[in-house]
Amino acid sequence: MTRPTMEDVAARAGVSRALVSLVMRNSPKVSEHRRRAVLAAAADLGYHPHAMARSLASRTSNIIGVMVSDLRNPFFADVIEGMDEAAQESGLELILNTGRRSGPRERAALESLLAFRPGGIILLSPVLPAAAIRDAAAQCPVVLVSRTSTSATVDTVNDDGELGAALAVDHLVALGHRRIVHLDGGAAFAAPPRRKGYTAAMARYRLEPVVIPSEHTDEAGAGAVRKLLNIFSPSTFPTALVCGNDFNAVGAMAALEEAGLRVPEDVSVVGYDNTSLAALRHVALTTIDQPRTSIGRLAVRALTERLREDRTDPVRRRLEPSLVVRSTTAAPRD
Repeated sequence: MTRPTMEDVAARAGVSRALVSLVMRNSPKVSEHRRRAVLAAAADLGYHPHAMARSLASRTSNIIGVMVSDLRNPFFADVIEGMDEAAQESGLELILNTGRRSGPRERAALESLLAFRPGGIILLSPVLPAAAIRDAAAQCPVVLVSRTSTSATVDTVNDDGELGAALAVDHLVALGHRRIVHLDGGAAFAAPPRRKGYTAAMARYRLEPVVIPSEHTDEAGAGAVRKLLNIFSPSTFPTALVCGNDFNAVGAMAALEEAGLRVPEDVSVVGYDNTSLAALRHVALTTIDQPRTSIGRLAVRALTERLREDRTDPVRRRLEPSLVVRSTTAAPRD
């Protein structure tokens, strides 16, 4: 069966196509009697307005493009859930794609979203060059999540990564740990503030910071632990790890287990994000919580302010993280 068109609805209701268009745009110019007739005909035929066509016809768009850097990371799923809630409340529709943490792929994904002529775009932890993001912002409003920007045409929503990493160090020091190592997030734009927060907190306690290059993946977490096993002897091995994110922490714990080290008896582990992965009973990861759904809602709110409230000044929203203690941290044995 072919998809029903606006002309089909008009024929079924006995009205003009222009009137059907007014009804679909919720125009107040249509009488209630005719509105009911058109909606009844649309329901009978199974007609649903095509969002893209509607946007092109009206020259305004209720489409929001969302690019995710890594679909495997449950952090992004929680952020998108918040976006979806806020979008539905505002009468907006989300289109989602991914760049897989690759600059060329992200550029292609961004161009694909721009082809829909969206009302705005939200980029979740992109690795795109700043110039590419500014070019996109010249075409529609852009919001960055988990990345900062100095551009007046780009809004940002982030957590306070420095504070979050410091909370992890505070927790471990309070338990008695002194040999605390940070597995950082590598090229991720969220990594520098977390690294800075870890280093500053270690200095505050007059402890030597040790940062092992890593990435926000489970494979990288496991690889970083294997590096530690080659660097340190059993007597000097770190008693605690502050990991770049929950994914990284899970990989680190797997490698520790493979090496015969127990968590938390031999090594305590702290993640970052407080994803659904961390809350699983067999993982029970101590982690730093980002208010993920709030981040998503605020990103959509930033777009609606530019689209519907004529805001032109950039907003820089930064949310406060918190510590969630579970089963992967304990006092060191020594």
